[in-house]
Amino acid sequence: MTQTPKRFIAGAICPRCAAMDRVRSWEQNGIRYRDCVSCDFFEQLPVEDETGQELPTRVNREREAARPASEEISPVRILDPKTRH
Repeated sequence: MTQTPKRFIAGAICPRCAAMDRVRSWEQNGIRYRDCVSCDFFEQLPVEDETGQELPTRVNREREAARPASEEISPVRILDPKTRH
């Protein structure tokens, strides 16, 4: 039997001892496991259904319709830092 790789969860904080970067996770037989290497925390959860809707983020949401640029044109004045007028 092959060992399932256990991966540390970057930035995760243990719910029991509050140690950061000590929680690891792995999946086996449709169950997700988490444990902490600093204390005796252990949790098992069913793997979520992957067909559910993904939460919208700035990466996966559709771009909003591009807003048309303003038709108003205004000049830009560049100031000379030596004269300070």
